[in-house]
Amino acid sequence: MTRVHRIVMLGAPGAGKGTQAVRLAEHFQIPTISTGELFRQHIRTGTELGELAATYIDGGNLVPDDITIRMVKERLSRTDVEGGFILDGFPRTVVQAEALGEMLGEEDITAVVELWVDAEEVIPRLLNRAATEARSDDTAEVIRQRIKVYREQTRPLHEYYIKEGTLREINAVGEIEQITERILAELER
Repeated sequence: MTRVHRIVMLGAPGAGKGTQAVRLAEHFQIPTISTGELFRQHIRTGTELGELAATYIDGGNLVPDDITIRMVKERLSRTDVEGGFILDGFPRTVVQAEALGEMLGEEDITAVVELWVDAEEVIPRLLNRAATEARSDDTAEVIRQRIKVYREQTRPLHEYYIKEGTLREINAVGEIEQITERILAELER
């Protein structure tokens, strides 16, 4: 029987969650669900949820829980996630984590992978990403705001998932391949 992987990626902005989520999704042959991409999709297509999300994202703030939860709930209702999924950018608050638990019901999260990197290292990473990907949400001012918001609102998930027994802390400094190997080794334990 094939093991179903339901993995949550946590970490500060620029820690490499998106990069590692894609690599893990390829490894396990399951979809990556990126709330950032969901938001950008809704913004590009001009949906009401997208317009609401844009007002928060452009200021470096988290999109309110109710909007984010609605988007993720819809995405998790699709059949391609039956064999598992990687969540990148959700949950970002304890309220969202509790909502995720309700969405999944009896299906537990396999692991929560928290990528650790020094805040001073992520600023150059994100500025580089802004230059190469033309991301309007990666200016130095917005990056600092996102790190502040992460510390205040998302960091409590660390304790939440320790209590759940699913947290796996990973050093996210080094080559991309090395970090992937660390994650896979931890998931196999």
